[in-house]
Amino acid sequence: MSIVRRAGSLAALSAALAVFAVALIALLPGAHAWAATPGGMSAVSSETTYEAGAPTEPAGPVGKAALVRGRAIAPVDAPPVVRKVIAAANKIRTTPYIWGGGHGRWWDRGYDCSGAVSFALHGGSLLGSPLPSGPMMSWGKRGHGRWITIYANDGHAFAVIAGLRWDTVGGPGPRWHTNMVSSRGFVARHPVGY
Repeated sequence: MSIVRRAGSLAALSAALAVFAVALIALLPGAHAWAATPGGMSAVSSETTYEAGAPTEPAGPVGKAALVRGRAIAPVDAPPVVRKVIAAANKIRTTPYIWGGGHGRWWDRGYDCSGAVSFALHGGSLLGSPLPSGPMMSWGKRGHGRWITIYANDGHAFAVIAGLRWDTVGGPGPRWHTNMVSSRGFVARHPVGY
């Protein structure tokens, strides 16, 4: 009986080490050379293309994204749309904060709060054009979503996507955060079905 238990433990350890190795490889410089619009086709090399958000990187725990060196890793059970939203946000996660950034065009040199949230939503084909924070107060469906919740008021917007906060507050621009902030004074909205 102990041999069977030991074999099961070794198999679990081996699987965990494989996931860890893939996660480390994904973090190497140049491992993800994204070059397309959010949610579109992205060139990873000159010969291979993958759909943005496709499971080309390791998955986080069930129901919650993992944060590894500033990059969100989609949960194993995340729907494809949620994976695409996370992948899009990851593409701009090191850009600076620029007031009005991301409202005149999707690819910008920096993003403000609602521009960054709009970019992420556009990556999942959930938004056709950028919205300022005020109009986000009536976007989508009222209340909290299972996977994505947008918090908006007349002056600020942020999102919680698969358990991580996507926000321009707390960083020099759009960044992922594990800590939550008060949603007092904000309207909670979510995309239908998510």
